[in-house]
Order: sequence, then C-alpha cells, then structure tokens
Amino acid sequence: MKTLIGGAIAVLLGVVGLAVWFDEFLELLAGCIPSVLLLGGGLALYLGFDELKDSWKNDKGEDAPAPQEAKSDDKAKIEELEKELDDLKKEK
Repeated sequence: MKTLIGGAIAVLLGVVGLAVWFDEFLELLAGCIPSVLLLGGGLALYLGFDELKDSWKNDKGEDAPAPQEAKSDDKAKIEELEKELDDLKKEK
C-alpha cells in the first residue's frame, strides 16, 4: 500500500514538474536524442561488423565448429560412470 501511495505521489509531482518546466524538458530531450542515436548506432555498427566477421569465417571453413559424434571411448566412459552411479545409489 505504501508503494502505491508513493507511486501516485511521484506521478503527480512528475506531471506538475513537467507542466512547470516543459521548455526545459524539451531542451533536455533535444540534447539527449542525438547522443542516444549516436551511441545506439555505434553499438549496432559494432555488432553488425562482428556478425559479418563471423559469417566470413564460417564461409571459409575457419573456426567453424566441427560436428561432435560420440566415440567408442566416450561411450565406454559413459557406461562406466553410469555403472559407478548405480553402485553408489545401491549403497545408500
């Protein structure tokens, strides 16, 4: 209940403040929008270039992950571990 009352007071003060300082709000908004666009665009360029580099590597076959197939050594190790796990369960 305290949160609801606090939120209502904050909204009321925000609306009053926006009405009183509307010109200043628009100046602040006009100053923030270009910087946000600049930072967001820079981030998008960086991520796009990084993704493009990854696609070039995959096309050439470099750094492409090799398909993993279970080898007979791995299967034997898994069976051994499963047997050991079953033995431990039986002990309890």
